[in-house]
Amino acid sequence: MADLFDSGDTAGGEAAPAKTRPLADRLRPQTLGEVIGQTQILGEDGPLGAMLAAGSLSSLILWGPPGVGKTTIARLLAAESDLHFVQISAIFTGVPDLKKVFEAARMRRGNGQGTLLFVDEIHRFNKAQQDGFLPYMEDGTILLIGATTENPSFELNAALLSRSQVLVLARLSLAELERLTQRAEQEIGRPLPLDGPAREALLEMADGDGRAALNLIEQVMAWTVAGKLTPDQLATRLMRRAAKYDKSGDEHYNLISALHKSVRGSDPEAALYWFARMLEGGEDPRYLARRITRMAVEDIGLADPQAQTHCLHAWETYERLGSPEGELALGQAVIYLALAPKSNAGYAAYKMARQLAKKTGSAPPPKHILNAPTGLMKEQGYGAGYAYDHDAEDGFSGQNYFPEGVKRPVIYSPVERGFERELKKRLEYFAKLRLQRQGN
Repeated sequence: MADLFDSGDTAGGEAAPAKTRPLADRLRPQTLGEVIGQTQILGEDGPLGAMLAAGSLSSLILWGPPGVGKTTIARLLAAESDLHFVQISAIFTGVPDLKKVFEAARMRRGNGQGTLLFVDEIHRFNKAQQDGFLPYMEDGTILLIGATTENPSFELNAALLSRSQVLVLARLSLAELERLTQRAEQEIGRPLPLDGPAREALLEMADGDGRAALNLIEQVMAWTVAGKLTPDQLATRLMRRAAKYDKSGDEHYNLISALHKSVRGSDPEAALYWFARMLEGGEDPRYLARRITRMAVEDIGLADPQAQTHCLHAWETYERLGSPEGELALGQAVIYLALAPKSNAGYAAYKMARQLAKKTGSAPPPKHILNAPTGLMKEQGYGAGYAYDHDAEDGFSGQNYFPEGVKRPVIYSPVERGFERELKKRLEYFAKLRLQRQGN
């Protein structure tokens, strides 16, 4: 069936009558073939399909947004592999609980029964707790399947990752949510009281979350209405779900990356879209102001010296006006940056200079550009032969300012765009004069 759903073991309790159980529970898939979506991992050529065909299931980390099937897939894998399914949540499980789980799995193994341990929100365990799983994974006491909505590269131990395969689960598409809706209608025995546009609006509200879609469907099905509701009528009865956005999590970094790359790619429409997505998700506009200013420095630089000033003024405007008026200034800065000429020549030059400084960090400046405030320093040659540039022809002496023994490098290479076109001319002019002065 469709995707989804994360609920715990129901063993030990009497099953509730079918019609009183939540719709998401009633539609829970009974086989992997019923799962809607995730064909990239469940198909015959997918990693899970290949593992099951070979009869060799390894420990897994299921990484994906809520409501896309992580718990359901883990439960069905246990059934298809004849393993005892145990589910825990890292939010509610402490060290004593883990010890009990491992001891029960050890006893089960002694009786010839394997254990698939499903750990929801596994990224919530600290590094030491994650290390605690390793010996039980290695000796076969448990087969671990962890579920996380956060990037495993940042949240999980390298040792745990090296013993697991990371599988990425995707948000459900509108077509997959429609299939899920049709299953729900079949289960309930009647169609949704929505016209076509309202039906599509309902699925868009679910935002790729199958569990959320079923919860919304269940709410709509409980209404008594005459005829079919329009999108406007639906909107008055049903609040739109807040978009998935964790200001400290993986989605935060994904969206700021999308904004930055849209600006770099000179696409103001896309840049404004991602900027708005972050604001709608509750992002702090001050964070966006700081990142926008960084974009001006890193990707535009001296191709448009006004870009940085524009961002700083927008930032200051936000601080004076606050939300929501001040956010307009930040949005205009995003448009300005997207349409500005781009150059990372200054950024590249800065990094190259840092590398050269690290490599030649002990070399002293040439003595002719050192001040000589004492007689001893004059005797040592400090300041000897220094040419005062203002006294030179064209105000340029052409002297060497690099340490002795350090070959003059090419660090700053301006591009033929924006104001840097003018800087390139100046650089070439001084390079020509330098050759003339040094040749005399």
